Amino acid sequence: MAFRQLKTPVPSMPIPFWRRKELDEMTHEEWESLCDGCAKCCLYRLEDEDTRQIHFTNVHCRLLNTETARCTDYPQRSVRVPDCVTITPAVLKDPYWLPKTCAYRLLAEGRDLPHWHPLVSGDPASVMRAGQRVCGRSICEDDADALERHLVDWIE
Repeated sequence: MAFRQLKTPVPSMPIPFWRRKELDEMTHEEWESLCDGCAKCCLYRLEDEDTRQIHFTNVHCRLLNTETARCTDYPQRSVRVPDCVTITPAVLKDPYWLPKTCAYRLLAEGRDLPHWHPLVSGDPASVMRAGQRVCGRSICEDDADALERHLVDWIE
C-alpha cells in the first residue's frame, strides 16, 4: 500500500481593503489610513500652466508639525489655509498634481501601494526609513521667500 502526505491547507490571506474596494467605497477610517504621513502634499508647488507640469518646493504649510508630519489643525485646515485641498474621490479624477508616491493618486490610477507604505509594511516608521518624509528637508512658509527660489527635485 502506498501512502502520500497531505499538505495542510494554508488559510488564504484576506485581500486588503485598498485592493478590493473603490476609493468611494471606503470607510472614513480606511480612507484616512491611506495617508502614509510623508507630508509631501503639505509642500507648496508651482504649476506650468502650459504643460501642467508640477514643480515641488521645499516650503511647507505653516500648519505642518515637522515632528509628526501631521497637520496641527486637520479638521479646520481648509478654513485656515484656503489653498489646502481636501482630497476626495472627486478630486482624484485628475490627480496629476499630487506626488507620484501618494497612496490616493496611486490607487486612483489603478496602481498598488509601495512596499514602504505603513498599510503594507505594518510599520509607520517605514516611510521615514524609505526617505519619503519631507520633515527635516523643508522650511515653513513663514520663513521662505519667493517659491521659485525653493524648487526641489527630490519629490517623486
